[in-house]
Amino acid sequence: MDLTDHITVWQQNVNKSRNCQHNLISNNDLINKGISFIALQEPTMDHNGYTLVLRDWTLVYPSTHQSSDNPSRTVMLVNASIRSDTWKQLKFPSSDVMVIQLSGRWGKLTIVNVYNNCNNDTTVWLLTEFHRKNHSELTELTNGTAHVLWVRDFNRHHPYWDNPSNIRLFTKDVLEVAEKLIEVVADTSLDLVLPSGIPTHKHNVMKLWSRLDQVFISDHSENLLISCDTQPDQRGINTDHLPIITELDLTADIIQEEDINNLWTGTNSAKS
Repeated sequence: MDLTDHITVWQQNVNKSRNCQHNLISNNDLINKGISFIALQEPTMDHNGYTLVLRDWTLVYPSTHQSSDNPSRTVMLVNASIRSDTWKQLKFPSSDVMVIQLSGRWGKLTIVNVYNNCNNDTTVWLLTEFHRKNHSELTELTNGTAHVLWVRDFNRHHPYWDNPSNIRLFTKDVLEVAEKLIEVVADTSLDLVLPSGIPTHKHNVMKLWSRLDQVFISDHSENLLISCDTQPDQRGINTDHLPIITELDLTADIIQEEDINNLWTGTNSAKS
């Protein structure tokens, strides 16, 4: 993979593990893989409410970070090589969701990073309202096509994505809350792109695998999908979720390497 060829999103619930998050971003492996965005759920936070980041990445917190009584359970890391004038954050009224929108000659891509609480449907309802109120921001543009990508830890079980033979998961109450999520996905014209039946989560106590993490993309954008799969050999330390890589046939505008170096030294890259 190359940052200049495709847009690639790495998503993972790191289970608040400092070791897992540090190892993930400190060894240059994701930079070498050409990862464009890292979407983390349940990141590690210090006592001041801040998380880990290295200079290869631009860290973005939820728009309610530090203004909400609830801890931020999502963050995004944007590859520092991507031009800062090609992406922006869209406001979302929850510390469990954050939204980044990237623009290019091909149009725009809105990436929605979600941690969905297993105890209520508040986030699902907020996502519905967000898409309704921001329809023009998400879909309208002069040139190209608008795409939407949801990467998320949904904490929901359903035969649609879990192994259908794993019937212990599918109680009546579980299926009812999952159906609400499926309705929202359908209403926002999204399709599941991580193939059904692929597990993403290993229960810490029961040691059984299931599917809690999902990837959805706008239904007209499926032709852009190059690959979407878990990375079992890169699970990381002290986390019970597998990372997922989604690769799209879109390109990001990047700054030149000499300009990146100047960002760290503070020198002016302007040429006479």
